[in-house]
Amino acid sequence: MKSMGMSEVLRSIKAAEQDAEKRLVEAQEEASKILSDARKKSSEMVQDAADETVVMTQKILDDARAKAQGEADQVKAAGAEEVEKIETNSASNQDAAVKMVVDALSSE
Repeated sequence: MKSMGMSEVLRSIKAAEQDAEKRLVEAQEEASKILSDARKKSSEMVQDAADETVVMTQKILDDARAKAQGEADQVKAAGAEEVEKIETNSASNQDAAVKMVVDALSSE
């Protein structure tokens, strides 16, 4: 076995240091990438949650609007029935009033 000379030992140490430095830089870059990806994913999740909230709010408003419209339609229909009854009663009362006036005038 041949012993390494001092210059070879120094070169070996220098190569090991350079390799360690390279690994450290790569590890820092990977950590930065992981952090950046996590921030991006977090931002996307917040945006998705906000979008979902808007959709849910719109659905609640649409449902409430539809329910209110249904109730308004029922009130309108009931009111129309009452108006029709009043008009019918008014017409028959008018006929009776005309007959009463005619009878009163005839009896004079």
